[in-house]
Amino acid sequence: MEENKSNRLVKGALLLTLAGLISKILSAGYRIPLQNLTGDVGFYIYQQVYPILGIAMMLSLYGFPQAISKIIIEMKKEGIKLSFTSFYIPILSILFILNGVFFVSLFLFANPIANWVNDPNLASTYKYASFTFLLVPFTALIRGVFQGNLYMKPTAYSQIGEQLIRVFLILMAATLIANQVFDIYNIGNAAVIAALAGAITAIIILFIFFFSKRPISLDSHPIPWNMYVKTLVIFGVIATVNHMILLVIQFADSLTLVSGLMDFGLTSFEAMEAKGVFDRGQPLIQIGTVLGSSFALALIPSISKERLQHEKDEFYFYIRSALLFSFYLAFAAMIGLIILLPEINILLFKDDKGTFALQILVMSLFLSSLAITASSILQGLGYIKRTAIIIFIIFIIKAAFNLWLIPLFGLTGGAIATVISLLGLLVIVLIDLERNLPELKFIKNIRWITLIKSSFYMIVFLVGTDLIIQDHVLNSRLHLFIYVIVVVMIGACIFLFTLIRGKALSEGQLSLLPKASWFIHIYKGGKHNGKN
Repeated sequence: MEENKSNRLVKGALLLTLAGLISKILSAGYRIPLQNLTGDVGFYIYQQVYPILGIAMMLSLYGFPQAISKIIIEMKKEGIKLSFTSFYIPILSILFILNGVFFVSLFLFANPIANWVNDPNLASTYKYASFTFLLVPFTALIRGVFQGNLYMKPTAYSQIGEQLIRVFLILMAATLIANQVFDIYNIGNAAVIAALAGAITAIIILFIFFFSKRPISLDSHPIPWNMYVKTLVIFGVIATVNHMILLVIQFADSLTLVSGLMDFGLTSFEAMEAKGVFDRGQPLIQIGTVLGSSFALALIPSISKERLQHEKDEFYFYIRSALLFSFYLAFAAMIGLIILLPEINILLFKDDKGTFALQILVMSLFLSSLAITASSILQGLGYIKRTAIIIFIIFIIKAAFNLWLIPLFGLTGGAIATVISLLGLLVIVLIDLERNLPELKFIKNIRWITLIKSSFYMIVFLVGTDLIIQDHVLNSRLHLFIYVIVVVMIGACIFLFTLIRGKALSEGQLSLLPKASWFIHIYKGGKHNGKN
């Protein structure tokens, strides 16, 4: 019975991970046509409101559902059923009060926030965005109920459905704005409408599951208000923060970047346009982070304090494997992006504006991938409050460095501030991880010489190909697309082949990968130089 429960938990966690990956790829991917249709100024407007919408989505998807599932697990231990009057109504009431605080605060302070970011035109958009918090209680409650019963399909399906509707409506609005049907500032309002429509779609999907399963009882029991409030406020908010590493960085930029660029010497319009150029890095970082941490995060469900106590060797094997996968893949993605960014910038965004600043910015891809993997491991071990505090500190550091560096160096200063803040986060979480898991020895298990060789061969290929292929050959975005796809695939194969032949990963670790037999065949063809 216990084994069946454990299997359901792992399968459910993997399903949520897959849904999260699809959702993140959609979220990153649609921003490219959005920028193409509305330009850098339209992209800037969208990115100014996106962090707020992102916070509401994180609360409804991660924070509050995890808190509610925690409450349900505790109730099950005591044999208490989910009563309509003693569970659903009290939880929904608390959620409405908490989200009502977000709603009222944002609605009342929309004008000051818009003035703070030096764009009063955004005030109405911020007011509209506040309404997204009013839908959070419904999605969070039902997702939490199902997750507490180890049934993850409703959360996964509603997440994907929500994202598909959002993407569709945003791109429709961007097309209308590109055809001058609406003013460009309407892209912010459209983002809010799309978020509301997506949330409503999620609620419909969740209610279909809810009425099918009916996880509700007419029994009544004393309402543990103190436990409900404490878990939802503390655990719910903290769990949300732990999923907001990249979001808090974007939020700091939305508050400080434009004003810093104006201090650098740009006009208000030039600063807005430059912010849009800077935001081109976000989908690249997001997609790269997904690729860099996807294999690692798939192993996270295997990590818990109980497993550390009972299966110590296997536990450390999974932890080490997760970190090494994330490290090698994210490092390769970072190097490739830096070298190919001039072509990728033109391919995806039509021109090469801000290429140098973006090359610095994409270094954060490697840092964020590894930091997200390491912090996810710490969360699996129960160190939730600590990682949330660290992320909040990183937000302060990022904002402070923005205020210092952007007036001095412009967009380059903003990119450096991002890299410094994420580097700080990575160092802190790795030290924390090594301190709590002294036998991990992650840094010692990195095959540095093999990594340098693999990177060198890939760099030689990418730079050499760039020197051989003349610019006039790449005179269209179609030619650029074919060129980038081909060199990325070949470069990735060169890196992986050299990495595996150099025994950077053990045979056991390679066996965790899809198509493991291919990788193990390559592994056995090389010279053995040790085990991880």
